[in-house]
Amino acid sequence: MRDIAVFSGSAHPELAEEVCAHLGVPLSPTRVSRFANDCLEVQLQANCRERDVFLVQPLVKPVQEHLVELLLMCDAARGASAGRITVVMPHYSYARSDKKDAPRISLGGRLAADLLVAAGASRVLAMTLHSPQVHGFFSVPVDHLHALRELAAHFGQYDLSRTTVVSPDLGNAKEAAAFARMLGAQVAAGAKQRYADDRVSISAVIGDVAGRDVIVLDDEIAKGSTVLELLDRLREAGPRTIRVACTHGLFAAGALKRLSEQPDVLEIVCTNTVPVPADDHTEKLRILSIAPALAEAVRRIHNGESVSALFDAPPAG
Repeated sequence: MRDIAVFSGSAHPELAEEVCAHLGVPLSPTRVSRFANDCLEVQLQANCRERDVFLVQPLVKPVQEHLVELLLMCDAARGASAGRITVVMPHYSYARSDKKDAPRISLGGRLAADLLVAAGASRVLAMTLHSPQVHGFFSVPVDHLHALRELAAHFGQYDLSRTTVVSPDLGNAKEAAAFARMLGAQVAAGAKQRYADDRVSISAVIGDVAGRDVIVLDDEIAKGSTVLELLDRLREAGPRTIRVACTHGLFAAGALKRLSEQPDVLEIVCTNTVPVPADDHTEKLRILSIAPALAEAVRRIHNGESVSALFDAPPAG
């Protein structure tokens, strides 16, 4: 593939390498250094002039460091006369700051989007944003992928005749319904109320889960408090089996350990949009790769082809 350059920040270089392997292009080197006063400096160590530049960087812990690193990568590419700069951001953590639900509160989702555009981003390739309106925070084109096809291909190995996909809340119910259609399954949702970042209450599960094989689907799992609360409500209804799935397996503060210790949770499935430390892996964890989907989206963007057409084809078996 000619005239394309892919660079990775320090957040998830393994994913960038895998994307490049699918594209058949080398991952161009990036040098990140720090001045004595703690300021970051980024150098893109390959020619960018008039090239289609893709910068791969999910915003994961430490989020602020990785955001500034990404901004500096955009600035370096713009200063090197890149023809176009596409930010490949598999996880946009600031998407959770998407509404003014308290007085004098910041809208980090919109601010970080403005910063990326100001730094030189021409377009953004994202995956499973926390809420649909975040798409509109960017003043440049956004290609918004989801991982439902990859998740559906994984769960297709099971007997799905008695399966119900359960969304932890009504906000994620539309995605859960789309996933259920892909599986030929029923859909249900939890009635959730959030009191703080890690304090939630689910009063009931709306839908049929008794005696059924349940797949809990969420966009991300951070501390796992929502899923654990949902599991308590599900147990009251008596499902036959329980599996948990998400796109972004952040698994902060021991969440993966707590979930894997639930005896009735058979499997925890996530994708590699964010790195899951090897020390945290359990025998119940399955990590699916979204590198082929990202690589195909990059190829289509580069060639001026439709990215939405990626979702028209049935999932690979």
